Amino acid sequence: MPDKLYALQQAAEKVGVGKYTRHVLLCTGPTCCSNQQGQAAWETLKLQLKERGLTSGEQQCFRSKVGCLRICEDGPTLVVYPDGTWYSGMTAERIPRLVQEHLVEGRPIHEWIFARNPLTHEADQQ
Repeated sequence: MPDKLYALQQAAEKVGVGKYTRHVLLCTGPTCCSNQQGQAAWETLKLQLKERGLTSGEQQCFRSKVGCLRICEDGPTLVVYPDGTWYSGMTAERIPRLVQEHLVEGRPIHEWIFARNPLTHEADQQ
Protein backbone atom coordinates (compact mmCIF):
# COMPACT_ATOMS: atom_id res chain seq x y z
CA MET A 1 0.00 0.00 0.00
CA PRO A 2 2.78 2.53 0.67
CA ASP A 3 3.91 2.23 -2.98
CA LYS A 4 0.39 3.10 -4.19
CA LEU A 5 0.19 6.02 -1.79
CA TYR A 6 3.57 7.31 -2.94
CA ALA A 7 2.52 6.99 -6.59
CA LEU A 8 -0.71 8.89 -5.87
CA GLN A 9 1.16 11.61 -4.02
CA GLN A 10 3.61 11.97 -6.89
CA ALA A 11 0.79 12.17 -9.44
CA ALA A 12 -0.97 14.83 -7.35
CA GLU A 13 2.23 16.83 -6.99
CA LYS A 14 2.90 16.61 -10.73
CA VAL A 15 -0.43 18.30 -11.56
CA GLY A 16 -0.13 20.84 -8.74
CA VAL A 17 -2.75 19.58 -6.29
CA GLY A 18 -2.48 21.71 -3.17
CA LYS A 19 -1.48 24.84 -5.09
CA TYR A 20 -4.76 25.68 -6.82
CA THR A 21 -6.88 28.68 -5.92
CA ARG A 22 -9.87 27.58 -7.99
CA HIS A 23 -11.28 24.45 -9.56
CA VAL A 24 -13.25 24.81 -12.78
CA LEU A 25 -15.53 21.93 -13.74
CA LEU A 26 -17.03 21.89 -17.23
CA CYS A 27 -19.81 19.53 -18.28
CA THR A 28 -19.24 18.52 -21.87
CA GLY A 29 -22.60 16.87 -22.49
CA PRO A 30 -24.24 15.08 -24.19
CA THR A 31 -27.54 15.90 -22.41
CA CYS A 32 -27.12 19.64 -21.73
CA CYS A 33 -25.31 20.27 -25.02
CA SER A 34 -23.92 18.38 -27.99
CA ASN A 35 -20.64 16.54 -27.64
CA GLN A 36 -19.17 18.91 -30.22
CA GLN A 37 -20.20 22.01 -28.23
CA GLY A 38 -18.85 20.52 -25.02
CA GLN A 39 -15.55 19.50 -26.55
CA ALA A 40 -15.09 22.90 -28.22
CA ALA A 41 -15.71 24.64 -24.89
CA TRP A 42 -13.22 22.30 -23.18
CA GLU A 43 -10.48 22.94 -25.74
CA THR A 44 -11.04 26.69 -25.46
CA LEU A 45 -10.94 26.53 -21.65
CA LYS A 46 -7.63 24.65 -21.68
CA LEU A 47 -6.11 27.13 -24.13
CA GLN A 48 -7.40 30.22 -22.30
CA LEU A 49 -6.11 29.03 -18.91
CA LYS A 50 -2.70 28.45 -20.45
CA GLU A 51 -2.63 31.74 -22.38
CA ARG A 52 -3.68 33.75 -19.30
CA GLY A 53 -1.02 32.13 -17.10
CA LEU A 54 -3.50 30.30 -14.89
CA THR A 55 -1.82 26.90 -15.08
CA SER A 56 0.78 27.93 -12.51
CA GLY A 57 1.50 30.74 -10.08
CA GLU A 58 -0.64 32.61 -7.57
CA GLN A 59 -3.91 32.31 -9.52
CA GLN A 60 -3.41 28.69 -10.57
CA CYS A 61 -6.65 26.97 -11.60
CA PHE A 62 -7.35 23.26 -11.80
CA ARG A 63 -9.72 22.19 -14.57
CA SER A 64 -11.82 19.06 -14.88
CA LYS A 65 -13.94 17.85 -17.76
CA VAL A 66 -17.02 16.06 -16.50
CA GLY A 67 -19.76 14.12 -18.24
CA CYS A 68 -22.59 15.46 -16.10
CA LEU A 69 -23.15 18.13 -13.46
CA ARG A 70 -26.83 17.09 -13.26
CA ILE A 71 -28.08 20.41 -14.67
CA CYS A 72 -29.23 19.14 -18.05
CA GLU A 73 -30.40 22.48 -19.45
CA ASP A 74 -28.70 25.22 -21.47
CA GLY A 75 -25.19 23.75 -21.42
CA PRO A 76 -22.36 23.49 -21.42
CA THR A 77 -22.62 23.97 -17.66
CA LEU A 78 -19.58 25.22 -15.76
CA VAL A 79 -18.96 25.67 -12.04
CA VAL A 80 -16.09 27.52 -10.37
CA TYR A 81 -15.04 26.45 -6.87
CA PRO A 82 -14.52 27.45 -4.09
CA ASP A 83 -16.69 30.36 -5.28
CA GLY A 84 -19.51 27.94 -6.10
CA THR A 85 -20.55 30.01 -9.09
CA TRP A 86 -22.64 28.06 -11.61
CA TYR A 87 -22.77 29.20 -15.24
CA SER A 88 -24.99 28.10 -18.12
CA GLY A 89 -24.46 28.30 -21.85
CA MET A 90 -20.67 28.19 -21.55
CA THR A 91 -19.87 27.73 -25.22
CA ALA A 92 -16.40 28.12 -26.68
CA GLU A 93 -17.33 31.70 -27.60
CA ARG A 94 -18.06 32.61 -23.96
CA ILE A 95 -15.07 30.92 -22.34
CA PRO A 96 -12.48 33.68 -23.05
CA ARG A 97 -14.64 36.31 -21.30
CA LEU A 98 -15.25 33.98 -18.34
CA VAL A 99 -11.55 33.28 -17.93
CA GLN A 100 -10.59 36.95 -18.14
CA GLU A 101 -13.34 38.45 -16.01
CA HIS A 102 -14.01 35.76 -13.40
CA LEU A 103 -10.73 33.88 -13.10
CA VAL A 104 -8.21 36.66 -13.80
CA GLU A 105 -10.04 39.76 -12.56
CA GLY A 106 -12.25 38.11 -9.92
CA ARG A 107 -15.48 39.55 -11.37
CA PRO A 108 -18.18 36.91 -11.93
CA ILE A 109 -20.38 37.45 -14.98
CA HIS A 110 -23.79 37.87 -13.35
CA GLU A 111 -25.91 37.54 -16.48
CA TRP A 112 -24.64 33.98 -17.06
CA ILE A 113 -24.93 32.78 -13.43
CA PHE A 114 -27.93 30.64 -12.51
CA ALA A 115 -26.89 29.40 -9.03
CA ARG A 116 -24.37 29.90 -6.24
CA ASN A 117 -23.01 27.50 -3.66
CA PRO A 118 -19.74 28.84 -2.23
CA LEU A 119 -17.51 26.53 -0.24
CA THR A 120 -15.87 27.82 2.89
CA HIS A 121 -12.54 26.90 4.42
CA GLU A 122 -12.57 25.06 7.71
CA ALA A 123 -10.62 27.95 9.29
CA ASP A 124 -13.34 30.40 8.20
CA GLN A 125 -15.91 28.51 10.29
CA GLN A 126 -13.97 28.70 13.58
